[in-house]
Amino acid sequence: MPRVKGGPKTRERRKDRLKMAKGYYGAKSKLFRTATEAVDKSLVYAYRDRKARKREFRALWIARINAATRATGLTYSRFMEGLKRTGLLLNRKVLADYAANDAKGFTQIIKKAKNASNVTD
Repeated sequence: MPRVKGGPKTRERRKDRLKMAKGYYGAKSKLFRTATEAVDKSLVYAYRDRKARKREFRALWIARINAATRATGLTYSRFMEGLKRTGLLLNRKVLADYAANDAKGFTQIIKKAKNASNVTD
């Protein structure tokens, strides 16, 4: 049986992989084997970090909301409890944006949450 060298398919596959590695440092963008290893690793990181980004942003939003609520003498958990009781359905991203950019509006939200949490305590 004759030996098959691959030809166009192999060249296309290698070209695609090297195209994905464009911009990588040194041999990682020039040599097929090292480029393949680097691209595989970067795809793993990309997949993992798409999930991690969501966790990191949620933690950031909670920290911002907590800082703003503690300035008024309320804890984050009491604030969220009060929000649930008032029926204000705002997500953490929006609340963190209010806390950072609209202090007056956020203090009104805090007052409503404070009143709702004090009613049953």
